[in-house]
Amino acid sequence: MRSFAKFSAATVAAALALTTLTACGDSGASGGGDGKVKIMVGGLDKVIYLPAMLTQRLGYFTAEGLKVQLLTEPAGVQATTSLVAGDVQGVVGFYDHTLDLQVKGKQVESVVQLAQAPGEVEVVSNKAADEVKSPKDFKGKKLGVTGLGSSTDFLTKYLAVDSGVKTSEFTPVAVGAGQTFISALKQGSIHGGMTTDPTVAQIVDQKIGKVLIDMRTPEGSKQALGGLYPSSSLYMNTDWVNGHKETVQKLANAFVKTLTWMSTHSAEDIAAKMPSDYAQGGAKLYAESIKSTLPMFTKDGVMPADGPATVERVLKAFNPNLKNATVDLEKTYTTEFAKKAG
Repeated sequence: MRSFAKFSAATVAAALALTTLTACGDSGASGGGDGKVKIMVGGLDKVIYLPAMLTQRLGYFTAEGLKVQLLTEPAGVQATTSLVAGDVQGVVGFYDHTLDLQVKGKQVESVVQLAQAPGEVEVVSNKAADEVKSPKDFKGKKLGVTGLGSSTDFLTKYLAVDSGVKTSEFTPVAVGAGQTFISALKQGSIHGGMTTDPTVAQIVDQKIGKVLIDMRTPEGSKQALGGLYPSSSLYMNTDWVNGHKETVQKLANAFVKTLTWMSTHSAEDIAAKMPSDYAQGGAKLYAESIKSTLPMFTKDGVMPADGPATVERVLKAFNPNLKNATVDLEKTYTTEFAKKAG
């Protein structure tokens, strides 16, 4: 994922430096031939991206003969920077950025669609709850997003515009997720914002904010966005996919196995498989956050038929780069690998 503005040389250099510091093994975007694949995740500890780490913990990557290295960035916008820079072969992030990238000349496609709803929640601090009761009240407010140009930024802008508030009439503030988001809410540097579990569960549990708009379920997505909004996905450069179909199929096999496993196990079972430090609010609260978010996930990794059109409509509502552009939706995703895996 990346912002609307072009990446500066400094931004790409920063991404390169960070990947160099946090990664090891093979380098560059060639990869894949020996089963080694680097995947950047827009927040490994976020429940919306849970299938990435869960697939590794269940041993499904290894079972497919893959050596997958999972890397993490605090926001999806930085994850896509790494993909564009050629440091990783794939990203677990939001599908909507494949459209944004296409109009900027980058051909990227979702190869496994992990989710059919955003899994995002617009929260409002208790201090601002009386004055922010709907997106109509965003005017003049500071609203937290994981990063400028991230999907939380995209969706916040859409909710505002759809309610008659111009994007210039409120201020998006990049506050990340987890403790940085919570701190910003506590300190009053944001009036509310868009985030995911387990951050949402911690905010409600600590009684510092409440849910304003819930898009963790297909029903919530339809109510807020007018349809299913495919979000979390494994997306990759189309050229790389076409040149490494055997590796991509193995990745799809592993992820679809995980989605199937998730659909037949409880939130407690899933939580027990995850790293213990992901449950910063406690094991019980972490399991509850997973339970709240589980409805967003697909069971087969296949793109919902009407999903891409919803995403295009949402993005064109506020994004000047996309508004008058022609997007070839069929090139933003493929069902080839997920259907074979199923």
